[in-house]
Amino acid sequence: MRTALFADIHSNLEALQACLAHARHEGVDRFAFLGDLLGYGADPLACLDIVAELAAQGAPVVCGNHDVACLGGSLHEMSLTPRDAIYWTRKLLGAREREFLAGLPLSITEADRLYVHASADQPEAWTYVTGTEEAAASFAATSARTIFIGHVHLPLVYFAETGEMPRAFPPMPGVPIPLGDDCRWLIIVGAVGQPRDGNPAACYAIHDAASGTLTHFRVPYDAHAAARKILAAGLPERLAWRLISGE
Repeated sequence: MRTALFADIHSNLEALQACLAHARHEGVDRFAFLGDLLGYGADPLACLDIVAELAAQGAPVVCGNHDVACLGGSLHEMSLTPRDAIYWTRKLLGAREREFLAGLPLSITEADRLYVHASADQPEAWTYVTGTEEAAASFAATSARTIFIGHVHLPLVYFAETGEMPRAFPPMPGVPIPLGDDCRWLIIVGAVGQPRDGNPAACYAIHDAASGTLTHFRVPYDAHAAARKILAAGLPERLAWRLISGE
């Protein structure tokens, strides 16, 4: 089973379509979505339609903090720019979209794998896994051998041997990582819709359960078209600029 892992789509239709096409060309069997389907971008309804259709076909989908905020959740930890996008998105959501979002769980366990948007430790707290302490807390919170997350917008891999603190390394795009049985793994799959590592190309990963490997990919897409849509919608200019700069 080869699963394409998408996180942080953020209403970026161009990036989502490019990654879907790339993953299908790679011959994946299915998709999994790690939250933050919405926020920031100008195509929330189109993105939700695509994800909902794949969910109906069996794709695991978990919610992210922006998805919860778009349903009316608290915005107290968000700055003004993402809040503007949340308020704008809320006005577009209809009953069908709200029902789909409201039905999304915080996490999904599947065999020895956990899908979650943020830390596995209290997923509802939306803790960013930005270091070894947060990674260790995620490992301690679940018995899953492999944890797949988003939220950070940066691709990174943490691994830990029994009794040891986690260590981390940045993945090389297109290079498979053997997920050895002697370690536990926490995979930050990167952001489809808003990368923040200085590379504007969309990011996703493929987990190959049969070979026990994980591969990150960077997919160029028409970021300028997505940025123009943001400006045309009257959303903050900074959101458009971030797509072009990848920061």
